[in-house]
Amino acid sequence: MEIGIGIAGLVVGAIISYLFLQMGGKKAQQAKIDEMNSKADLVVKEARLTASRITDEAQTKADRIVSKADSKNESIKQKKISEAKERFAGLKSDFESYKSTHKVEIKEREMEIVKLENDLKDKQSKFQSREDKLKNRLEDIETREVEIKTIRENLDTQIRVINKKKEELETANEKHIKALEVVSKLSEAEAKEQLLEAVKAKAETDSMALIKNTIEQAKITANKESKKIVIQTIQRMCAEYTIENTVSVFNLDSDDLKGQIIGREGRNIRALEAATGAEIVVDDTPEAIVISSFDPIRREVCRLSLKRLVADGRIHPARIEEVVAKTRKELDEQIIEIGERTVIELDIHGLDAYLVKMVGRMRFRSSYGQNLLKHSIETAHLCAAMAAELGLTPKQVKMAKRGGLLHDIGKVSEEDTELSHAILGMKLCEKHKEHAVICNAVGAHHDEVEMNNIISPIVQACDAISGARPGARREILESYLKRIGDLEELAMAHEGVQKAYAMQAGRELRVIVESDKVSDQFADDLSFMISQKIQDEMQYPGQVKVTVIREKRAVSFAR
Repeated sequence: MEIGIGIAGLVVGAIISYLFLQMGGKKAQQAKIDEMNSKADLVVKEARLTASRITDEAQTKADRIVSKADSKNESIKQKKISEAKERFAGLKSDFESYKSTHKVEIKEREMEIVKLENDLKDKQSKFQSREDKLKNRLEDIETREVEIKTIRENLDTQIRVINKKKEELETANEKHIKALEVVSKLSEAEAKEQLLEAVKAKAETDSMALIKNTIEQAKITANKESKKIVIQTIQRMCAEYTIENTVSVFNLDSDDLKGQIIGREGRNIRALEAATGAEIVVDDTPEAIVISSFDPIRREVCRLSLKRLVADGRIHPARIEEVVAKTRKELDEQIIEIGERTVIELDIHGLDAYLVKMVGRMRFRSSYGQNLLKHSIETAHLCAAMAAELGLTPKQVKMAKRGGLLHDIGKVSEEDTELSHAILGMKLCEKHKEHAVICNAVGAHHDEVEMNNIISPIVQACDAISGARPGARREILESYLKRIGDLEELAMAHEGVQKAYAMQAGRELRVIVESDKVSDQFADDLSFMISQKIQDEMQYPGQVKVTVIREKRAVSFAR
């Protein structure tokens, strides 16, 4: 191609030279022009031969390259086909092996498909029958519409007749009223006023009698209805049996780790106890360490810190302080997360962030062995159920649930104060802009503040239900036996008591008195006095039923 361009350039140059020579003088340059023309013809011929030769060579090379590419493509094609065949054979063998190993499963799926097809046919037949029924109902409706139309026309006719008679009656009534006014010598307004006064007096008498009867009926049925509502509320609430301990056991992979945890001259264990505030007991128990503290948060910080230290292997005082600080920070974040999750699950909105954190702290606090957060959640559900049973509005139901969750918030307060948990919880709620009804319910659930709304007694009752149910609270054997003994001794201290038996795990006290020393009237007074003394001097979950039994026995012998 380049040679051809060069040749064309030469030709153009020759032509231009020829033109210049011609303009300079045709005669003088004629011979030279002829000579140059002959040379140009020779150059053109040579160029044409060279271009033809180069073109033939290029065509030959191109044919050779195309044939090589075709052969290479054919080999690649055959290679890919063979690979595809091999892969297909492998997949086929895998499928056959899967089919043989999962033959039972495939059979079960085929049976499920057949079952689904049968169910679909049944549903189609049912749908067809329902469609037929709907058609029949539509026909009935159309028939009834015709009947209704006929009835409506008849009613219109009757209404016109009634209106006509009404006009006649009004005319007759006016004539009658005028005749009465003449006879009674009273105007219509005066007669109405006297009649209204008589009706009003009669209505007041009847309403007073009705109110009196209603109150008496309510007194008769109130106890029964309240028990019914409480029982229904308890039945609707399924609660767990909760037991919390004051110790946590940390398991070790081997007893060799005990020496690392104690450290040289006990410096590691002292640093850990000082940083967490929990007591660590290392005894002969194989592959275990006991963490003891009445504060569950401290126990949890100590347990998590030990877990990290043992996993890391670097146990020394500086590392212990670093790990404890990091664990305490993460536990604070976990507490906030627990509080947020709790309020979301209870569908409580707009709770202050600090109160949400306090709700999370309840997870690590226990009361009489009952986890405080679970107790509060249980109380919230009970409050909502009882409020719904009482027929309160949806807004009041939500407020009851909110009060049930926050009623023990004072037990996890970070403030060091001598106030009771109910009053402290009420002040916390007031500080963080809770509704006045909620604040009163929190403060009054132990009768330390006067109740001023319907939510407060609901919260108090549901708190008692949650704490008094069997399995809710745990007592150690010694304190349980001591409480039972104190109950019986308290009853035996009264004059005329012969025997006293604490029953139903200390929830009932049966007192047998001497019939000659205690009268029927004094038996009633004795029951009240014993119950008041128990209430003033003892601590107990729920309530204690006091039953005084007085019997008169007449004994004689036939000889």
